[in-house]
Amino acid sequence: MSRTDFNTLLEAGAHFGHLKRKWNPKMAPYIFMEKNGIHIIDLHKTVLKLDEAAAAIKQIAKSGRRVLFVATKKQAKDIVAEKVAAVGMPYVTERWAGGMLTNFPTIRKAVKKMATIDKMATDGTFDNFSKREKLQIERQRAKLEKNLGSIADLTRLPAALFVVDVQKEANAVKEAKRLNIPVFAMVDTCCDPTNIDYVIPANDDASKSIAVILDVMCAAIAEGSEERRLEKEKEAQEAEAAAPKKEAKPRIKKAVKATVDAEEEAVKEVVAATEADAE
Repeated sequence: MSRTDFNTLLEAGAHFGHLKRKWNPKMAPYIFMEKNGIHIIDLHKTVLKLDEAAAAIKQIAKSGRRVLFVATKKQAKDIVAEKVAAVGMPYVTERWAGGMLTNFPTIRKAVKKMATIDKMATDGTFDNFSKREKLQIERQRAKLEKNLGSIADLTRLPAALFVVDVQKEANAVKEAKRLNIPVFAMVDTCCDPTNIDYVIPANDDASKSIAVILDVMCAAIAEGSEERRLEKEKEAQEAEAAAPKKEAKPRIKKAVKATVDAEEEAVKEVVAATEADAE
């Protein structure tokens, strides 16, 4: 069963591509027709590609790994921040900092610096600074929060990247490909789908279209995370059920040994009594 249908995508305007003169010929397999100088995306293919991408992203979530969402364009910012935060995945909606993936250790240092400032604010260290120094540190903290706040808990490289608008986030895609990180992306008719592992042909400018695609992807992540949680619970229950059995074996051995010892002791007593009578 499909995770979304043709009509839902149609109502969201996911079929509207760019002007014919701005098209990328490599998107030809996903274009249905041209109308009034605008390319129309084949939504039947969008449904298939979306299901394929959702199945793959679900497995990533089920394995406990993270997917980094990247969407810095105005129409997508708030939608991504709201929907992605709800499923506990990291996201970048302000600005893609160069080297966010290829120079990940430096990014982690910046995140740690943010955590250090937070600690200073709570342990009383701030009281030793002048008003001007406090203001400078607070500004620095605000800047770090704006650019890196949403990836503060990303302790290692993500398992995949999800991108809204391949052209705008070209640097993010390049870094991911350099590190062999798979890329999921909404790809419009003006974009080059060559470097995208999971192409979702759709209108990447309309907020409704972006919301529909993200709903499907986030639902798949939620399913994968829930299945992982249930599997862990089942494993814990099985381990708990198996634990008493392991403990029971030594107890049984001890009981058998005690019985044998008692029988041997009784036999010895009988033999001793018999020998005493004989004397």
